[in-house]
Amino acid sequence: MSIPAQERTGPARFDGPAELPRILMRSGLADTPAPGSTRLVREDDDLQQALNTVKCGETLQLQQGATFRGLFRLPEKPCDDAHWIVVRTSAPDSALPDEGTRLTPCYAGIASLPGRPDFRCGSVRNILAKIEFDRRGEFGPILFMPGANHYRFIGLEITRGMPGMNMRNLVQVQEGGTAHHIVFDRIWAHGDAQDETKAGVHLSNITFAAVVDSFFSDFHCVAMTGACTDAQAVNGGGGNNPGGPYKIEGNFLEASGECILFGGSGATTTPADIEIRRNHLFKPMTWKPGQPNFVGGLSGRPFIVKNHFELKNAQRVLFEGNVLENNWGGFTQTGFSILLTPKNQDNLCPLCRVTDVTIRYNKISHVASALQVANSLSGKGGAATAGERYSIHDLLCDDIDGDAYKGNGAFAAIGSFTPPLKDVRIDHVTAFPPRVLIPLMAPPDRPIENVTITNNLLSAGMREIASSGGGPRNCATHGREPSGILNSCFSDINFTHNLIIGGRGGWPKGNIVVGNAEGAGIRDFRNGSGGDYRLCREKGDGPSCKKASPGLRAATDRKDIGADLQAIETATKGVI
Repeated sequence: MSIPAQERTGPARFDGPAELPRILMRSGLADTPAPGSTRLVREDDDLQQALNTVKCGETLQLQQGATFRGLFRLPEKPCDDAHWIVVRTSAPDSALPDEGTRLTPCYAGIASLPGRPDFRCGSVRNILAKIEFDRRGEFGPILFMPGANHYRFIGLEITRGMPGMNMRNLVQVQEGGTAHHIVFDRIWAHGDAQDETKAGVHLSNITFAAVVDSFFSDFHCVAMTGACTDAQAVNGGGGNNPGGPYKIEGNFLEASGECILFGGSGATTTPADIEIRRNHLFKPMTWKPGQPNFVGGLSGRPFIVKNHFELKNAQRVLFEGNVLENNWGGFTQTGFSILLTPKNQDNLCPLCRVTDVTIRYNKISHVASALQVANSLSGKGGAATAGERYSIHDLLCDDIDGDAYKGNGAFAAIGSFTPPLKDVRIDHVTAFPPRVLIPLMAPPDRPIENVTITNNLLSAGMREIASSGGGPRNCATHGREPSGILNSCFSDINFTHNLIIGGRGGWPKGNIVVGNAEGAGIRDFRNGSGGDYRLCREKGDGPSCKKASPGLRAATDRKDIGADLQAIETATKGVI
């Protein structure tokens, strides 16, 4: 399929070692015209018949407040970029949030959901049309038939009925088929409070797709008694057909496993050109055992919690301006928020890779650990193809707590076996891990190549830089103190111009090591949870400012050490 001119981005661009997406999915209303007639579909009409007969360029308006029950198959049509099919609520545009503004359950008549952020409803009124899967089965209510293309969905509630039933995806392509040019815009996709609903939108086998300004809730798997182990709001990266470009922007994404996951199943291709911007990735604390108003499965068992964002098979990914909140361990994972972990899952994806990933201007809070960057064999011994070229910068990690959130209390766990990890940049990050700054694992005879860790404002943690296990097979057991361990595990590492709080000596030259947050010149540290982490410009500049910070204009680029907090605030403004 040729790429329309409006979807090209021109010459490739890079952020450090990582290549940025080459192609962007254009998802605005102006990019998806439907100039034909409009047809009203009432609650007692046959929605499937309407889908079968709608023509390219036409709009189906589903009666607002009505429920359409069934499994609805979206057929292939001879559509093009000038003639999309729009399936939407019959409510006027003026009743919906403006384009580019997130829809919340307020528009389905729901003023609040327990444990979720305040919706800040201007009014509470059901103006959506509901599409509900009403039978037993693994997927539904939306199934794209082979060749389905140029569909845009606006102002819909997409969900499942049949209480007590375990199911997989609300939206997917029929097995063996492909679809392209699909946009979900201002929808509410959800499971129910205690049943298992594995995923919302399954992007595998779809190209040119966008999920924008939407609300996803109650995607979860139940520990011990459940039928699934890994739930996501949006997932993809499997199958034997190309994937991408994708845009995931402006959404509230809630799931017990990962809010977003690419990979984790058999595949012979890698999705590429993925833009993930300005989303709120969230897990309700009411899902955590021991919390007030705890909610788990019908069996009473908790939901299986893993991560916020994980890549096992993806390339050219931009993750920018997102807010990630609440993640804990206690299951097969230990509470890391972001994972870059290429995986040949069950030896069914030897071509899987994670390459060219840019993570910038994001905020992580209330987690057991922040990052895991690791290449390793699958449980069955299979190797992925590559994990390399990562650029991580201007990241704020607030309230890392291994005790409260049942995990390692680490900033960035780094591991390299097969394939070897290389070409990683971690720059201008602010993070305060209480236990260990960097847990490491790699073979002592294969040091990790081309790694830069610079200009960061960090707590050393109790263990500073340390082994994450493995005994003599781990490079981290062959060095002493941070400098020796880094030299044992990395070839020519560039570890410099970092401001390190609580370091006990033995750090590479070129870093600033201070005993406490006051010595670092942080305005209001608050033990790394909810503080004001700007650097003191002068005495009295903040509650903890005794003098100017040694990190002022001390970075390699002559900026302040640590994340650009103002740029992060700008990038994430309005996300919560």
